[in-house]
Parts: sequence; structure tokens; C-alpha cells
Amino acid sequence: MKTLWHHIELLRPLNLLTAALAMVVCASIMDGLHETKILLVTIFVVVCYNAGANAYNDVMDYKTDVVNRPRRPLVTGQVKIKMARAIAIILFVIGSVLTLELSKSAQFIAIGLALPTLIIYSKFLKGTPLIGNAVVAIILGLAFIFSGAAFGQIETMIIPSCLAFGLTFLREFVKDMADIEGDSKAGLNTFPAKFGLEKSAKFAIVSALIIGAGALFPYLNGYYDIPYLVVLVLGVEIPLLMIVFSFLKSPEIDQAKRFSEVLKFSTIVGLMAFFVDNYVR
Repeated sequence: MKTLWHHIELLRPLNLLTAALAMVVCASIMDGLHETKILLVTIFVVVCYNAGANAYNDVMDYKTDVVNRPRRPLVTGQVKIKMARAIAIILFVIGSVLTLELSKSAQFIAIGLALPTLIIYSKFLKGTPLIGNAVVAIILGLAFIFSGAAFGQIETMIIPSCLAFGLTFLREFVKDMADIEGDSKAGLNTFPAKFGLEKSAKFAIVSALIIGAGALFPYLNGYYDIPYLVVLVLGVEIPLLMIVFSFLKSPEIDQAKRFSEVLKFSTIVGLMAFFVDNYVR
């Protein structure tokens, strides 16, 4: 039983549950909850791709996880590297096969864009300053576009995709700040490892301000109403301001670790802002 749990832990079940919930919320925004087959397929595809990426990332991150995340299943030896790699391949194949049940545009986004980007990122771009962060954000943004394509409403998901991109980019950057010690020892050339915490904090502050301002534009331009604004302020704008003021005071690794989790929450709440606005209307 313990062995089974360690293999499940490798896939990061909480992240997978969040991904599944995101697809349900996306379907709700597009009034597609009644299209059960499409909804289930999109959920399974996104979960399989996410799970496969998590396993593959742990394989590629083994050296840095020895310092940054010593309790991960590969580092403790509870899961073998060959097994993790095999699990990743199997999940990628399952997700790709399931995608064939969806529209051609959804197939292209998943198999033609998201999957190769996932693999290229983990293998070549993870330690690249800012580019690696941007690629992860693009991958998450593509999940929303993928859902839109599956339901034939790509345009509906463009703004949610952009918000998810911005918050994920900042979260990945803040995670790099939290992982600066392990990344430096492993020779990864992330922005914080190359330029230090002080300059990284300044970049994070500017990014948070830009993302916060950008998230308000859909409301100011009349795309969404007061319900969107209320949820956005509570779940996105306030956390972004917390990051700004905390990093202005004194950027620390422990702060970065906390804020990386806060930003994961903000990404979910940001998506809920679209859902609430659509529901109230």
C-alpha cells in the first residue's frame, strides 16, 4: 500500500484534482456541462498530461530535488527513475489517444502544441532565465484554449487563458526564488540563481503590478461585471499586493515559498471569477 501511495504521490494528486476542477469550471463558463462526453475527455486528457509531466519533471529534477524537495518519491528511492519515466510515457500516450475523440483543433493544441512543449521544457528549458517560466505559463494557458477548442468556443477562453498565463508566470518565477539554493548547486541558470534574490524581488514586484493591472482591464472594458471584480480583488489583487509589499520590505526564500502556494490559490480563484460572473449573469 505504501508503494502504491508513493507512485500516486509522484503524480501530485492535488494538482491533478485542481486541473480536473479547472476543466469543469471552463465547461461551465461555456455552458457546456451538459456535453458530458466532451467534458470527461477534456478532464482525462488534461489530467493525464499533467500527471505525465509531473512524473517526467521529477525525473529531470532529480538533482535539484535532492536539495529543494528531499521528500519527493524519487529522491527517497520509493519510486525508481525508470518506473517514473515509464509512467510518464504511458500517461502521455493515454492522453493523446483520448484527444482523438475531440475536434481537430483540440487535437492540434494537445498533441501538436502542449505535449511537445511539455517535453521540450522539462528537457531543455527548465533552467533558462525567464524563458522556462514563460513556457510553463504558456502550457497552462493552452489548457484553457484546449478546453475552448473542445467545446468550439476558443474565443471565450482567451481572457481566462491570459490571466492564467500571467499568474503562472509569476508563480514559476517566485518558485525559482524559493529554489535558488538547489538550482545554484545543480548549475541551473534560472534568473534568481544568476542575479540573486534582490534583483529577482524587483522583477517579481514589477510583474505583479503589471499582472494586477492587466487583470482589471476586462472589467474596465466591460467584458465582465461587478461579480468578476469582487472575486478578482479578493483572490488575485490582494495577494499580488501582499507580494509587492513583502518583497519591498525584505525578500527571503521562506517568503517565496509561501507566495508560490498563494499564487496557486490565486490562479484557481481567478478562474472562479469568470465562473461567478457567468453564473450571476
